[in-house]
Amino acid sequence: MEWYWVIAIAVGVLLIGAVAGFFIARAWFKKYLEKNPPMDERSIREMFRQMGRTPT
Repeated sequence: MEWYWVIAIAVGVLLIGAVAGFFIARAWFKKYLEKNPPMDERSIREMFRQMGRTPT
């Protein structure tokens, strides 16, 4: 096997891995955000009220 084939295969595998990793991470992050949505202003105000503080 010639050396340029080894380099071409290595670059191809790295590109495929990067693309697959991107889509897997994106799907995982979407699923995570559905289960644990970020806090909005209303949620923060409600937390303040539960702690007995007045949000300003």
